[in-house]
Amino acid sequence: MDYSKIRVLILEGYARQALPMAKAFRQLGCQVTTLNSSKLDVGYVSRYPHHKIIGCCSRDDYEGTVNQVRELLKTKKYDLVVPLVDFSADLLARNYDEFKQYAKLATNQFAVYDIAQDKLKTMKICMDNDIPCPKTLTEIRDVEALRENDIRYPIVIKPRIGYGAVGFKVIDSYDDLVSVVTKKKIKLSDYVIQEYIPQTDLQFEAAMFLDGNNEVKSSLVFSKNRWFPVEGGSSTLNITIDRPDIVVTCSRLLKTIGWRGCADIDLIQDPRDGVAKVMEINPRVSGSVKICFEAGIDLARQIIEYEFGEEVTKYSSYKVGQRLRCSQTDLLWFIKSPNRFKSEPSWFSFKQTKDHIFSFDDPLPWLSFSIQAIMRYKTEMKKRKG
Repeated sequence: MDYSKIRVLILEGYARQALPMAKAFRQLGCQVTTLNSSKLDVGYVSRYPHHKIIGCCSRDDYEGTVNQVRELLKTKKYDLVVPLVDFSADLLARNYDEFKQYAKLATNQFAVYDIAQDKLKTMKICMDNDIPCPKTLTEIRDVEALRENDIRYPIVIKPRIGYGAVGFKVIDSYDDLVSVVTKKKIKLSDYVIQEYIPQTDLQFEAAMFLDGNNEVKSSLVFSKNRWFPVEGGSSTLNITIDRPDIVVTCSRLLKTIGWRGCADIDLIQDPRDGVAKVMEINPRVSGSVKICFEAGIDLARQIIEYEFGEEVTKYSSYKVGQRLRCSQTDLLWFIKSPNRFKSEPSWFSFKQTKDHIFSFDDPLPWLSFSIQAIMRYKTEMKKRKG
């Protein structure tokens, strides 16, 4: 395949995964364009995209972003569109039939996509197919329905569709639940209600790629050793590990729903039985996709091969022990965590470690990302408290 003839449009230039994806597509020879909301976006200041567009690309303006993407695709200047976060993957999935006439879309059609993005639907699939997951209630419409239920407290409630632990709450009693629902005006049918798994063990992520025959072409597992906010949030240090049991669990789940392409699954190891249990599917490229490239898996190549009807390269192994660190949020973890000097591995260890953003051959994104992180810090923390 002549990659030089493939024109790739990467959505969400503000997302940190825009950097490794733009670099990988460029190294293959593709022409790379990023859609950015600001000149501070990493996808705008990076040296890897050939072209950079400033336009509407924001979850705060859904219709504006739909129109922006539509107008870009109608120019017929792009052969492949790659979404990086749930917002744009959802947008492409909802408009799949319209947009596919202009370019290849690296997402799934909405019927499949919706099962993956909706945490309650994902939990139902897991429970119906004996795939390890937390005990989850599926028919709760109001607090009265929980009064006679046998689920034990504490429980967790979280939005069926969401990201980064926004809206995640641990509830200690029925009275506590009534108070939260009343105060926050929560509609329980929009939430997942499940048992609380003690967070005293590791959390994991599995980055997967399935081809058109529903076959797993790559699977990489990493542990999430630190995260911020400390109570629950995005990982700040990841380490690739060998966990065949997690690969089996995630392969079964994605095959069951008929997934194609990239997906990322979050799991938590239950200290009560030692089983890694599915928490949610992230139906797009992992936010930590850089660790895949560092460990020897080229997801950019796989995306192109799949979307253009080629045999998808199979990766049967990857480098174990590779670390990926987000220096900005890992510093916040160090400041906020009472375990700052007890972390394993040590916060001061940089063995086999790459930074999410920084690289010597493309240094400006680290600065712009830091500035944006400072600007939105209070807003993001408010979302998690709200």
